[in-house]
Amino acid sequence: MALLSAPWLQNAFQSYGLYAVFCVIMLESMGVPMPGETILIIAGIYAGSTRRIELVPLIATATAAAIVGDNIGYVLGRSAGRASLHRYGKYLRLDERRLKVGQYLFLKHGGKIVFLGRFVAFLRTFAAVLAGANQMSWPHFLMMNALGGLCWACLVGGGAYFFGERIERIAGPFGLVLLFGAGALIVGAAIYFKRYERALEDVAERACLGP
Repeated sequence: MALLSAPWLQNAFQSYGLYAVFCVIMLESMGVPMPGETILIIAGIYAGSTRRIELVPLIATATAAAIVGDNIGYVLGRSAGRASLHRYGKYLRLDERRLKVGQYLFLKHGGKIVFLGRFVAFLRTFAAVLAGANQMSWPHFLMMNALGGLCWACLVGGGAYFFGERIERIAGPFGLVLLFGAGALIVGAAIYFKRYERALEDVAERACLGP
């Protein structure tokens, strides 16, 4: 049985219940690639079909795991991520001015990235680390992180609870649409950055004083 496959997650949930849900979602939110949405759907379907677990504790567990994991990821990004970017950024052509552009973008749009990132697989794993590395304000991060985690847990967990296995057919294509949308935004942002790189660097330099 492959580790982290759907059967493995189902067995983990049946053995450990909400503890398994909490651990998998927390690890994913910290920056460890884990199938947090999958185990939430499994738990929601189980809770809805057996009524052995109530919906409110399930949503509360998923929300708490998202908040705890994201805050750990934020601290890791703030402490080690920034230093790593400074140390190894030159290999990715990330000099001081370009790093400040990333910091500026999180300063201006970090809340949207953190909130919407909860619904996109790749960003759900790394948004918190990136927010910390780019020195996003922690109170703002915490607010948007908690709001995103709660909405995500209600939509995914609640959808699985009420609609059962049908939510899997919806969540898969919807997640792909969001992923492609995020990819298109990244490509568009890269083209925009290439065209207005110097102007963005000047704006970021004025907005983010100091090293």
